[in-house]
Amino acid sequence: MEYDGGPVARVRAALLGAGVGDTVRTFGAGVPTAAAAAEALACDLAAITNSLVFDLSGQPLLILASGAARVDTALVAAQLGAGKIRRASPAFVLEHTGQEVGGVAPVGHPKKIRTLLDSSLREHQLLWAGAGDHNSMFSITYAQLQEITGALELKVR
Repeated sequence: MEYDGGPVARVRAALLGAGVGDTVRTFGAGVPTAAAAAEALACDLAAITNSLVFDLSGQPLLILASGAARVDTALVAAQLGAGKIRRASPAFVLEHTGQEVGGVAPVGHPKKIRTLLDSSLREHQLLWAGAGDHNSMFSITYAQLQEITGALELKVR
């Protein structure tokens, strides 16, 4: 649930601060998965932007991936010239994002996180991403998302 200064409020502040505007929508029923979000929004699953946190040698790596994609961590690691990329634990995700797994947003984190953006998301005029909790999503264009996150565009599958 959103509260003053909570995760959704921080996402809204980040969006407004970046000049994107507040496009957050809150749903009565939760949207903790890409499939649930696509159904609630009546949009293509591939237009849902999953914010997936990985552990890269103890540092967070945020991969913004299409809801229709499964991230190939070996491919990503090879492109980055990095070691093994592991899925982060829920505690690691909360520590670095201030948000719980299933509601992680691309923005609104306590500190900037190294971010990668799935190049396949370019195919959609409008993207939807988690807004900090299990009930909220926001809309954004690919260009805006890349700009406000400073993400490196990368093939992730």
